[in-house]
Amino acid sequence: MADTSLDLNRRPDWWALLLKLDRVVLTILGLFAVLALFSWPLALSTAEFTAESVWETAPFILFSVLIAAYATASGANNLIARAFVGRTVPMIFLAAAFGALSPFCSCGVIPIIAALLTMGVPLAPVMAFWLASPVMDPSMFVLTTSVLGLDYAIAKTAAALWLGLLGGFSVYFITRAGGFADPLREGIGDGGCAASSVRNPKPVAWTFWTDETRRGKFRKSTLKNLFFLGKWLTLAFVLESLMLRFVPADWIVTAVGGEGLMPVAVATLVGVPAYLNGYAALPLVDGLLGQGMQPGAALSFMVAGGVTCIPAAIAVYALVKKPVFAAYAGFALGGSLVAGLVFQAIA
Repeated sequence: MADTSLDLNRRPDWWALLLKLDRVVLTILGLFAVLALFSWPLALSTAEFTAESVWETAPFILFSVLIAAYATASGANNLIARAFVGRTVPMIFLAAAFGALSPFCSCGVIPIIAALLTMGVPLAPVMAFWLASPVMDPSMFVLTTSVLGLDYAIAKTAAALWLGLLGGFSVYFITRAGGFADPLREGIGDGGCAASSVRNPKPVAWTFWTDETRRGKFRKSTLKNLFFLGKWLTLAFVLESLMLRFVPADWIVTAVGGEGLMPVAVATLVGVPAYLNGYAALPLVDGLLGQGMQPGAALSFMVAGGVTCIPAAIAVYALVKKPVFAAYAGFALGGSLVAGLVFQAIA
């Protein structure tokens, strides 16, 4: 006879489905569920604002996704290894420039950094690349131009180069004085897969579509990045809509809307815990600018948050020793503050 007793410990099928869903997607669905529960018109207006914003940004999203997919499929990312060959001072300039052009986020750059340090690459150019890379890349330039305008895209690119050069040359002089002799924590040093790709970069297959394996990488990268950008930008537009609805404009003006040092300094510090990621921050900053945020504060928020957001900071802290981590955070925050003040004066 079959056992028809109820298994109270068995979770329903919908629970297993929820566990498989992406957390960002769950957050979006949860926000709309709460909005619909308390105010159906508000949920509809938020959905309309989000849909219109995503539609306006869609061409730029698709363009940036295809650029990233091409770089992955062709192997163009492996060119990064050539930026670290040569004397230290020229390497700092090359590393800062390459960092500003490379498609790595603040967390994705961590394995590359570990590999480079393991290989014995000097900390100075590694720090230059480390600081510049999360701030700007080609797809970020396109999206920043579409959301905030060309002036912000150029300013953010200049800020990325400035941070790289600031950190690179500061570390260069510190190491010449005997500091940072052994930057990695104990147990860090095998390099892993990233080290192999940096040691032996494969030739770039510019016509990758002739190879089935590379075509598969292109498809996989396209879908992955499209989902990644789509979910974060959707969440950001939802938050922007709610922010415009509920955050009083005088709060923004009081915190970051004034003149001088304080608004830029506040935006620099707030950017660390409040930052989602480079793509999600764009529409949020656009909304803040509409409510009185100063241009310099906006730039400092994006630059400081991009480099020192909490997930990236945790990864860096686990990788390097405390003095190196302190220097990394100091360069990021101080450099972002200076970049914001300069942009404020120009704007």
